[in-house]
Parts: sequence; structure tokens; C-alpha cells
Amino acid sequence: MTTTVLRTAEGWWVELPGAGRAAKVATAARTTAELLADRAALRAAVDESTVDVAELDLLSPITAPCRVVAQMVNYRSHARDSGFDPDTVPPTFFRKASGSISGPHATVVRPAHVALLDYEVELGLVLGAPLPVGTAVTEASLPRYLAGLVVANDISARDVQLTKGQFYESKSYPTFTPLGPRLVLLADNDFAHLERLRLRLWVNGAARQDHTLADLIVPPARALTLLARFQELAPGDLLLTGTPGGTALKAPPKPVERLAALLPPALKWRLFLKGQAKNTDYLQHGDLITASIGTDDGALDLGTQCTPVEHR
Repeated sequence: MTTTVLRTAEGWWVELPGAGRAAKVATAARTTAELLADRAALRAAVDESTVDVAELDLLSPITAPCRVVAQMVNYRSHARDSGFDPDTVPPTFFRKASGSISGPHATVVRPAHVALLDYEVELGLVLGAPLPVGTAVTEASLPRYLAGLVVANDISARDVQLTKGQFYESKSYPTFTPLGPRLVLLADNDFAHLERLRLRLWVNGAARQDHTLADLIVPPARALTLLARFQELAPGDLLLTGTPGGTALKAPPKPVERLAALLPPALKWRLFLKGQAKNTDYLQHGDLITASIGTDDGALDLGTQCTPVEHR
């Protein structure tokens, strides 16, 4: 049976199934890693008095500092949107600063110098055990390393990302990684449901992204194996597994792309930014992003985050 964890400034909570109520966890844990090591307190919490979840001011259930690693172009639909062949795109990882983590209802703040702000709903994998360099993770051993799942939004400053070729900066500004509301800790039988998880994102109520994990190119066990070739992970660390198609940024038609490649870089990017500025799908001041992940039958439900956008 899954255990659904919430976090507020007052501490940790276990959300009771189908009740809209949460019980306080009696634990000294201050970090996600410390909480994962105190499973006895999580089990005991269900016997405590409860409060209405709607009354809780929720924070990210993943605490910083931690490692935040992300996969690039890991859904077939996103690969096609980005101009890649889904069958040949290489597995690629990048880092995000954990200082970019914010809560499930916190405001996403666009820095003044950023013009093209994009969204990417993603499934976050939360490590529950050390993953040393050289570890090979199989479907059978995945439950040993993967403790739980969380809704993530990999907010991206596309003009910084593309003109500088700079993923770390473009995705690491404060508030650029909203997480939660729930950290869903998995039981062994939950892993059979992972491929049926559906990722959805809306902007101002209009659907932008809607795909299941069946669209993934590199699934979680394989991704952790590839990452462990060079990067160790620890309990409480986070792997963002990529976003499906439907983001504001899309590759230009191939003939346009070939022509642009002949231009001097400064001119190419100036024309690109001028064209992208006309794209109204990029996030604007006052927009509301809603993102959710769950199976259609409710067997797994990571909850829904609602984050307003503010330009400064």
C-alpha cells in the first residue's frame, strides 16, 4: 500500500487514503532523507488525530539541498516536437540547482532578463537508498533504490538555454522546480502501475500536455543504470525523467532549420528570438499552471500543483 507524505513548515504529515485528512508524523526528521529512514514514524502516524488537508500550507516534500538530476528529450512526443528521431536520440542528463525547488502552490518568478518562459511537467523519482557509481538497476531491483514519486515542473528560460547552450542556468533560477504536493512512497506492487501514470499540464485551464509513461524512451530502471555510470545518488535525491510533447518550444520546420544553420550565429539567434516572441504559448505574467500525475483509475495519484506566474 502506498504512503502519501505531505510537508508543511510545522513538519511532516501522512495523508489518509480517500479521506482528505492528514495525520502529523511524530519524527525529528528535518530532511526528506531523514524521513525516509524513519518509516516507523510514518506507519505510526495513521493512528494520530487528523486535520483537513485543505487547511495545510504545503511545501515541497523534497528538501534542499539535494541532488537534482534531469533527463533531456526522454519522451517520444517531445523528441518529435524538438526535431529529434525518438529511435536515435541519445540518453542525456543535466543538473539543476536544488535552490530552484519550490512548493506546489508557490509563485513561479520569471527573472527580468528572461523573455521565453516555458513549462515541462515531469515525473520525479525520489531515491530511497544509496546508488553507488557502477550500479546496474533492473526492473526487479528498482524497488530497492526508488522510494517514491513526485509531480515536478521543470520551468525553463528558453532564451538562456538555447542562445547560451546553458541548461544549468536556464533551469536553476529560484522557483524553477515546483514539487509536490505529495511524495508518494511506493509499495512493491505499485511498480506495475508506473507505465500507466499520466502526466497532464494546463495553462489557464487550457490543456497543453497529456501523455502516459508508455511514451518514455528510457524508463526509470535503465535511466538509473545509465546515470550511475558516472553519478552517485543518495536517499532524498531527485531524478526528473523528462517531459512529454506539448511545451511552448518546438523545433522549426526542417527547411527553415537548414537555412538558419547557414546564418552567422548572432543573426540566427536574433531571428529565432524575434520569431519566438510571437508565440503566445510561453508563460505570461498572471498565468496559472496546473500540473498533475496519476493513473486514470486512481491506483496511483501524485496530486495536483497549481502555481501562478509572476514576471519581475
